[in-house]
Parts: sequence; C-alpha cells; structure tokens
Amino acid sequence: MKPAAALLIPAAVLCIAAAPAKKGAKAAKPPAAATAAGFDSQNPQGWAEVLTAAGAKAAVGHGEGDSVLLAVTSTAANFSVQFAGCDEHGRHCRAALFDSLGEGLPTLAQVNGFNQTSVNCRIYADKAGKAHVLYSVLLMPSDGREAARTHLAAWQGCLVDGRDFLRDPVAYLANAA
Repeated sequence: MKPAAALLIPAAVLCIAAAPAKKGAKAAKPPAAATAAGFDSQNPQGWAEVLTAAGAKAAVGHGEGDSVLLAVTSTAANFSVQFAGCDEHGRHCRAALFDSLGEGLPTLAQVNGFNQTSVNCRIYADKAGKAHVLYSVLLMPSDGREAARTHLAAWQGCLVDGRDFLRDPVAYLANAA
C-alpha cells in the first residue's frame, strides 16, 4: 500500500459503515455551532468556494431529486462532484462523489486489480466503455474547511493514481503489490 493511501483508511471505514438515507427522510439542519469556523461542508456552494480558492472554476448546477451537481474545471483536471442526500434547497447534503473521465480502456480484470489496490479511489467503465476515476466522501456538519481541503488532496491523489493506471495498467499493477 502506498504511504499516502494509509492515511485514507479511516475515511474508507466511515464510508463502509454508512447506511443510505431512508427515502422521504428529511435531512436535519445542523445547528450553527456544529459548522466548523463558518464553513458548511454539507453545502455545495462552500465546496465551490474552496475549489475556487485552490485555483479551479466551480459552478453549482441543478441536480435531480436530492442531488446537486458541481462542474469543476482546472489546469489539473476537469471533473464533477455530485452531492447526494440534499434537502429541497440543495443544502445539507450527506455525501459527495467526485468523478473524472479518464483516458484509456483497461480490461475488467485490470479495473478490478486497481480497485483492490486502492483504499479510496475507484475506477469503473461506464456504458460507453469509458473509464471514470471516483472518490466519495460522507459530509459531516462538524467538518471544517481544512477537512474539505484534505478531501480535495485525497481526490488529487486519486486523479494521479487513476491517470497512472489508465496510461499503463500492466506496469501500474505490477508495482501496486
């Protein structure tokens, strides 16, 4: 396991332990004191501000049902963030899924090999056979701006690992053990 990946194990454990929200259940609004330093980790607009501060351009779009989509462009990558479990105002979201379209067409066995070597990053092939690099996070009202920056750093690591894998799956997997 890569040293940086070891730091992400606690986040993976939280993701595995989480249960999906019941249909029709309303997300409780966190008390103002619960948000860390005025940053609301469950509001897509707060994430857009963090991304903008990091040099990216982020636009909050409309999603369907309880989701909100954030489109992000930067010099490093273009990607989307889908916020899920949001209230009717597109806030108090419970989770976020970072998604970037990758280049290359690894085999299913190679994709499975990558997914078995990564703690938080995943790759899947969509219906058109295009590879996507993914990272997901549970959004906690108590998470502050620094937690968001940590998740963005982990996402950047996923992008790098995903690109390395998609460029040469055989070499990546040979070195991933």
